[in-house]
Amino acid sequence: MKAFVIDSYKSKEGMVLRDVATPKVGDGDVLVEIHATSANLLDAKIRDGVFKPALKYKLPLILGNDLAGVVKAVGSRVTRFKVGDEVYARPDKDRIGTFAEYIAVAEADLALKPKSLTMEEAASVPLVALTAWQVLVERAHLKAGQTAFIQAGSGGVGTIAIQLAKHLGAKVVTTTGTSNVGWVKDLGADRVIDYRTERFETLVSGVDVFLDTQEGKEADKALSVIKPGGKLIGISGPLDARFAEDNDLGLLMKVVGFLMSFNLRRKAKRKGVTYDFVFMRAQGEQLGRITDLIDAGAIRPVVDRVFPFEQTPEALAHVEGGRAKGKVVIKVK
Repeated sequence: MKAFVIDSYKSKEGMVLRDVATPKVGDGDVLVEIHATSANLLDAKIRDGVFKPALKYKLPLILGNDLAGVVKAVGSRVTRFKVGDEVYARPDKDRIGTFAEYIAVAEADLALKPKSLTMEEAASVPLVALTAWQVLVERAHLKAGQTAFIQAGSGGVGTIAIQLAKHLGAKVVTTTGTSNVGWVKDLGADRVIDYRTERFETLVSGVDVFLDTQEGKEADKALSVIKPGGKLIGISGPLDARFAEDNDLGLLMKVVGFLMSFNLRRKAKRKGVTYDFVFMRAQGEQLGRITDLIDAGAIRPVVDRVFPFEQTPEALAHVEGGRAKGKVVIKVK
């Protein structure tokens, strides 16, 4: 099969298209012919070795963290899927590799594709939707009547998180650039702040859950708008000790995570706020619940642009440019 591979971190060549062996199917695996995938900033960070201390990948490595496709084979212990099923997933962090024509995915990480979506639309969903779910539902326990602040409402996570928070009955505040204010409102946001002309820390207060997508760069401002008892949850850093513990990364990484987030957690505690870092994990059951919401019309994916498979490096560069509205998709088949 053909796949985009990196031979080393921060390689000058970047991703290289080459022929590699089709994955073997374990007893609990499903072999999926990939029809579409999507590019994420996570792929760029993995390519550049940002998570090298925590994620021990074997090089050469196929990047890619989203997929939609068709089941071509199943392992002997697989019971939920059959050949011909249309499926989608975010594969486990240790088994990434969707910038390819095929991938073997653990049955537990897979879900049936929403019937209402095309393959390209479906491929835009798993990573960002699971991130939003695990932040808002699983970690924050967001409830009706609460206020959720979603940074970068026009981004991949933001577009889904706004819709999920509204479905949960929350009031949603978000930020975006001037040209995106109107269509972000159409996603359901109650208050859209133009970060080019407005300062959210002077306009907002009483936030219950703050979803930080900016690596903690505006954490002090975030803490100023969260009410006591509220939660600040980051998805791009700083890491915390719980991340290392949940991912069995050992004592050293637990200490590193503790130190990286120490100042922020201390500031948060002074204000009666908690800080958590969430690194999204593969979860087929949760993705199945997201499928139901999509087919019911509660959530709709936002696709910025679709690239052909041969232009996968260009697709990732477009994401890194920071101007995509929603997700950047790659059509494989």
